Amino acid sequence: MDPIIPQPFGVCHVVAMPWPGRGHINPMMNFCKRLLRDPTLIVTFVVTEEWLGFIGFDPKPNRIHFATLPNLIPSELVRANNFTGFIDAIYTNLEEPFEHLLDSLSSPPPTVIISDTFVLWAVSVGTRRNIPVASFWTESAAILSLFVHSDLLQLTAIFRPNHQTKEDEVVDYIPGLSPTRLRDLPEIYHGFSHQVFNKFKPCFDELSKAKYLLFPSAYELEPKAVDFFTSKFDFPVYTTGPLIPFEELSAGNDVSKPEYIQWLDGQPESSVLYISQGSFLSVTEAEMEEIVGGVRETGVRFLWVARGGELKLKEALEGSSGVVVSWCDQLRVLSHAAVGGFWTHCGFNSTLEGIYSGVPMLTFPLFWDQFLNAKMIVEDWRVGMRIKSDKKTELVRRDEIKELVKRFMDGESEEGREMRRRACDLSEICRGSVVKAGSSDVNIDAFLKDITKIV
Repeated sequence: MDPIIPQPFGVCHVVAMPWPGRGHINPMMNFCKRLLRDPTLIVTFVVTEEWLGFIGFDPKPNRIHFATLPNLIPSELVRANNFTGFIDAIYTNLEEPFEHLLDSLSSPPPTVIISDTFVLWAVSVGTRRNIPVASFWTESAAILSLFVHSDLLQLTAIFRPNHQTKEDEVVDYIPGLSPTRLRDLPEIYHGFSHQVFNKFKPCFDELSKAKYLLFPSAYELEPKAVDFFTSKFDFPVYTTGPLIPFEELSAGNDVSKPEYIQWLDGQPESSVLYISQGSFLSVTEAEMEEIVGGVRETGVRFLWVARGGELKLKEALEGSSGVVVSWCDQLRVLSHAAVGGFWTHCGFNSTLEGIYSGVPMLTFPLFWDQFLNAKMIVEDWRVGMRIKSDKKTELVRRDEIKELVKRFMDGESEEGREMRRRACDLSEICRGSVVKAGSSDVNIDAFLKDITKIV
């Protein structure tokens, strides 16, 4: 735990409690950094001891201090093996240590708790201690509306226990959600997603007991869904994003360039396909062989982030037109002039980075909110194409991949030009939200005004 120097009263002390996962910790940290525009504010950022080992040496402002909870949950390295057990452990094992931590934070005492919506016990802890809690949602406002209205899906009986769902049936009655086919929604009443949803469902009941609701995107990306929550709750609802590390882009130019950036520097403009399948979920070996074969046969230049299995992938792609790396600074890559497309699993952070960078996306969703994010990319914002159009398809074949990638990367076709124009327009809207007097900039100021009144 970082030492917290005693502060004079009048200082606003934010306690941040992210869900223990990269896709949750990163946007929470980015939000906390933006709150530091208020010079009277300090942040205690709470992570497990394991997560401190992962991120403790990352650069951060001096007014953000780490505090740790003991490792009473499965390791990040194995949590995928029993994800529902991981959820249970967070619910049952971390509440008491968090309370003990709050007891130790007395100079000054916590002003507000910003907690991930999935941390079930956070609102009740804040209520018991008379500390207001801001619920921090890390996915789209549209998917939150779907989860909040899950009973409507049950009532219509379109999710049938025997799995006989009509994949092309359109759901057009969820507030803030544009008409969407069932195939583009997570299967929250079947299989593994059903198990996960049942674990998380109580969190959505706790939302109404919070004092604020914070979204990681820009209002302009999802106005109808955000407006629904603004009308539903009698407390402030703020869009604050995109909560991605765009401030670090200019700083990155001052340090030595990694080899992959040097390689991109040598490629023609918009010629490289950046391929990322995320850091948590993966595809089957047979599907990976089809993907590798399809990409290789296109002859398209690519930068592929392997995140495990790097050597095997390099061997399979030897002699092709691309580079394989184990890790990269994704936003820096997407913002590079040589990158003309983004193959993505459609996690919401990656989706926001793609939009901010103005790069069209090839969508390959695997789980949870990724299916709806992919639909929004392709149909609502119209800045991408689908690789997987049906989540029940056994295998995507290399011939389909080859033809789609070639079509997607063809910037000279009318289709390609239109898609890139829309991606640029959406990027401008997204960037505009975080400049001075932009929608998210104004909302962060409003949130700061709210919480500093409490001191």
